Amino acid sequence: MSQVQRKLTTILAADADGYSRVMETDEVATLGALRAARTVFQQSIARHHGRIANTAGDGLIAEFPSVVEAVQCAVEIQRELAGDAQNELRFRIGVHLGDVMVDGDDLLGEGVNLAARLQAMAEPGGILISQQVYDQVQKKLSVGFHYLGEKQPKNFAESVNVYSVGESGGAPAKPGKARKTPPSAAAKRARFIASAQRWGAILAVLLVIDLMTGEGFWVQWPALGIALWLALRSGSLFERG
Repeated sequence: MSQVQRKLTTILAADADGYSRVMETDEVATLGALRAARTVFQQSIARHHGRIANTAGDGLIAEFPSVVEAVQCAVEIQRELAGDAQNELRFRIGVHLGDVMVDGDDLLGEGVNLAARLQAMAEPGGILISQQVYDQVQKKLSVGFHYLGEKQPKNFAESVNVYSVGESGGAPAKPGKARKTPPSAAAKRARFIASAQRWGAILAVLLVIDLMTGEGFWVQWPALGIALWLALRSGSLFERG
C-alpha cells in the first residue's frame, strides 16, 4: 500500500438543491439543466486555475492553489447560474482551506468533509466559507462577507465560525478584523487547571509565611475566597463539556 500523501489546499464543494425532487418532475429537462450547470462549473474552475477532483451525481469537489481564486470562482458561478432564467437548479457552495489526503486524483479527509458540511448549510444560490478562508480573502475581495456565528457541522466535535459571501444575512464582518476562533472546551479546562495550580502555589507560600511569622492563621480567609471562586468556575466549565 502506497504512503498517503497530504497537502494544504482550498476545497470547493457544490451540490444542487432539491435535485431529486426536480428530477421527479421532469427528468429530461433536469438532466439538461444539470449538464448546463456542469459546463458553467467546469469553465469557471478552469479560468481560476482549479481542477475538479471528485464528482458524484449532482455534486462536485474542486481544489484551488489560491484561496482568493476559489472564492472568486464560487461568486462567478453563482452569478452566472442565477442569471440563467431557463435553469431551475440552484446550487449551494462551501469553501474551506484545509489539509487533505490525496488518493490518485481524489481528495479525502477532514478538509474535504468540512467544505461539504459548509455547502450543506448554505442557502440555495449561496456560498459559505470557513474562518480559514475568510482570514485569507477578507482584505482582498469586495464581494461582501457576513458573519453567521458559530455553527456545529454534522459529525464534527468542534463548532466552527462561518461566513456567508455576498449575502445580506448575518452581521457584517469588519474588514481587517478577522474573528478569532473561540477556544475549545478542552483548552478552557486546561487554562483553568493551570490557573488553579498557580493559586495553589501562591496559597502555599502565604501559608508558610503565616506559620513563620506567627501572626495568626490569617491566610484562611483569602484561601476560602479563592477556593469558592475556583469551585464555581470549575462547575460552569465541566458542566458544559
